[in-house]
Amino acid sequence: MFDFRKLGIGSNEALLILVIAIMVIGLSLSTTTFLTAPNLFDLLNQSSVNIIFAVGLLVVLIAGGIDISFAVGASVVQYLTALTVMRLGGGNWALGFVVSAFFGFLLGAINATIIYRFRIVSIVVTIATFNVFFGGLMFLTGGVSIYDLPDWWTDRVSLIHFSTASGNANLALPVAVMAVMVIATWFLLRRTTTGRQLYAMGDNPEAARRVGVNIGAMHYIAFGWLGMMAGVAGLMQAHYVQEVVPNALYGRELDVLAAVVLGGARLGGGRGTILGAILGILLTAITANGLNLLGISPYAFKMIIGAIILIAITLSSGGFAKLVGARFSSQSVKASS
Repeated sequence: MFDFRKLGIGSNEALLILVIAIMVIGLSLSTTTFLTAPNLFDLLNQSSVNIIFAVGLLVVLIAGGIDISFAVGASVVQYLTALTVMRLGGGNWALGFVVSAFFGFLLGAINATIIYRFRIVSIVVTIATFNVFFGGLMFLTGGVSIYDLPDWWTDRVSLIHFSTASGNANLALPVAVMAVMVIATWFLLRRTTTGRQLYAMGDNPEAARRVGVNIGAMHYIAFGWLGMMAGVAGLMQAHYVQEVVPNALYGRELDVLAAVVLGGARLGGGRGTILGAILGILLTAITANGLNLLGISPYAFKMIIGAIILIAITLSSGGFAKLVGARFSSQSVKASS
């Protein structure tokens, strides 16, 4: 039997691939539009921003943290980037990437500082900064969108474009940027000492500290990396929709979190793969797209996301394992008596 582990595909990833394949076959048979180039390209275009978010969040989860402020942080970065590049005369793509990555890292560093310096649980801190970032953005901007963006930011960049009987198929710039961010994150986690230290810290912080891992630096790297990914994702989101909308990414954080834990990342830290995170995003994107094509209420998708998060928290806390272990032990005692 072929060993998928040689290709870096674990049991969780193989299961996700199987589920995705079954869903693709089912939707292809039940709808006439799912398995068409325009729909598949749109699915990939729309998923690219979430995949950029996901690989950034994966780094934080591997390090043993959790962050739910990254999506609204990306909205803040959109505004700051727009104001900065317009102040500098319009700029270009190079300036846009540098500015968005810088502001994103800065917001991530704020989270890291509070979490590490004050020894506060990361989810509590990021719930607070979620509200600070979003509330501050809406208060200062009045909820007003920015439409007058530089031409380089709004001009459509197509990687692949052709016409079909079912419409125009267009693969956009965010897909290429997503590929670069995925490769960069894979290199960080799998080909650097820092990546190994992030895994070690997430698996056992005290043991990592004793062998010389700089726990403080790891916090800044993990949350800073997520911040940079969020900044770039925000830049791509604005490019795709042609405007900066303050609440456009609000609520995206739970969808991404559910997808990443579905992909095998452990909320307790120390485990997770790039492939798993991508497959998790694709599975949730296909689910949402399929429900839409079938005319099913989008609230069903929210129910699925909530169930995934609840199950992930239950399993990662060890409560489920203890429950199963206790039940198994009690049954064994009864059987022996």
